[in-house]
Amino acid sequence: MMEWSGEHAAPTNGKVALVTGAARGIGLGIAAWLIAEGWQVVLADVDRERGSTVTKALGVNAWFVAMDVAHESQVAVGVAEVLGQFGRLDALVCNAAIAEPYNPPLESLQLSHWNRVLAVNLTGPMLLAKHAAPYLRAHNGSIVNVASTRAHQSEADSEAYAASKGGLLALTHALALSLGPDIRVNAVSPGWIDARDPSARHEAPLSESDHVQHPAGRVGSVEDVASLVAWLLSDNAGFVTGQEFIVDGGMTRKMIYRD
Repeated sequence: MMEWSGEHAAPTNGKVALVTGAARGIGLGIAAWLIAEGWQVVLADVDRERGSTVTKALGVNAWFVAMDVAHESQVAVGVAEVLGQFGRLDALVCNAAIAEPYNPPLESLQLSHWNRVLAVNLTGPMLLAKHAAPYLRAHNGSIVNVASTRAHQSEADSEAYAASKGGLLALTHALALSLGPDIRVNAVSPGWIDARDPSARHEAPLSESDHVQHPAGRVGSVEDVASLVAWLLSDNAGFVTGQEFIVDGGMTRKMIYRD
């Protein structure tokens, strides 16, 4: 499993990626994977302390910018800081989200909660694409939005999260048509990913039943998502745009009925 520490070496491919929600979990895994592939990665997050800590651990190919993606002014300033520091932007990974899928029962759901989830999970990627597009276009860049299998499947009391991720899939193909052919836009939808810190995974490992219920035989890792994101950002995916890629160990294809 990939740890936070990276190679303390100069970038090898000359490309710059902005990854939001990168202080922990899937976003951190994506940032670490891209750095290992030679990218200069800008980690963006609302958590300044954690973001600064993991950025330092990742080495000289990592740089941190504080950003609440729901606020356009912060998005605009953050993207400008990236351009001021590195002079280019080649990739945008919109991962920042309010990741807790559950909200109160519908009758008790506060509009403020709904609005905040939609603002971060859906409006944020739109704002990032809006402000990054001119710079991505200059280098035939790429956008990857991190959605969720909850755009297709639900449990009770998850309306805000499910709606935000379903909207993100629609936003993905809309952006692909609006920004193409210069910018490719795709989405990755993770299922159950054990995105905890290594120490937490060691202290409380998942059960065998957690793993074996998946057709792939195990719960996913951040590397499963990160490797796919890296491919979508690469020239090898040059004919791929407007698509969703589900990374869930086959669970959305599994027919489940109680005996």
